[in-house]
Amino acid sequence: MHTTVEMFLHYGYLVLFGWVLLEQLGVPLPSTPILLTAGTLTVTHEMSMPDILIAVMLGAAIADSTWFYLGGRYGGGLTRWICRFSLEAASCIRKTEDMLTRHGSISLLIAKFVPGLNTMAAPLAGQSKLGYRVFLLYDMAGTLLWATTFVLAGRFFGDAVVHDRSIWHWLASSAAGLVVLVVLGMVFYRVFRQQAFLRKIRTLRIDPSELKAMMDRGESVYIVDLRHPLDILPDPRILPGAVRLQPSELIARNAEIPRDRDVVLYCTCPSEATSAKVALTMRRFGVERIRPLRGGFDSWKEEGYPLVEILEPIVTHP
Repeated sequence: MHTTVEMFLHYGYLVLFGWVLLEQLGVPLPSTPILLTAGTLTVTHEMSMPDILIAVMLGAAIADSTWFYLGGRYGGGLTRWICRFSLEAASCIRKTEDMLTRHGSISLLIAKFVPGLNTMAAPLAGQSKLGYRVFLLYDMAGTLLWATTFVLAGRFFGDAVVHDRSIWHWLASSAAGLVVLVVLGMVFYRVFRQQAFLRKIRTLRIDPSELKAMMDRGESVYIVDLRHPLDILPDPRILPGAVRLQPSELIARNAEIPRDRDVVLYCTCPSEATSAKVALTMRRFGVERIRPLRGGFDSWKEEGYPLVEILEPIVTHP
């Protein structure tokens, strides 16, 4: 048997544990190829499905529990820091916040199937003050569902080729190379998609100093706060004159947005992801003078520009 396969069979459960642990900690190492490989090897009984699932769940439990604790302790600052190094930074925070707000702990059952959400779900669950026991129960159920799905898919593929020994031997000799190619392909695709998105929004942004100058000159600027309620809780303030709207609300009410003056959107996402995506969508509705605020709320606050307290209650549940 090929040396790389022998190594995987000898250290396979340790590899699975370490790989899943690193991915859930935020390292861009997609686990799907390795789970499929492990599932394929269960056909010849060289790996045990129960042991595979135990290794995966143990790695996920350690990583997710760590993020849950850190999310509860450090809040939104931690999640934004994670997203700066995530290949899904353009949407990971907002998607997970929306899922947790709408569906609560049940959303953890599918979080691992969605790129970006699998890393962000645990710290945001901690930030939302979800009980640890409830979190761990749903998180492990979701991990079991996720791992079982891909291991069974690998086993199904293995069943299809095991009867053709020539294909089986080719796969055995090429397993390591195939896994590496698939992982690199997934990473490069995510990097390419993120960079394409950033190139789109680069020319749209408005600097905090430019917005402040417009306000000082008395120009009529329509400012929209797109932050999620979970992001507002640590600092319940808003830019002067800003209107609080969720992205879906703003898009649904696009006809009410003025076309004759500048519209500035801000959020707390890395690279102003939420604001930029909404701005691009609104432009398709004919709102041409719409721009995301560079650096969002945090950049405005760091510059020492004025903020006003939010007086109405901040609702974090539907």
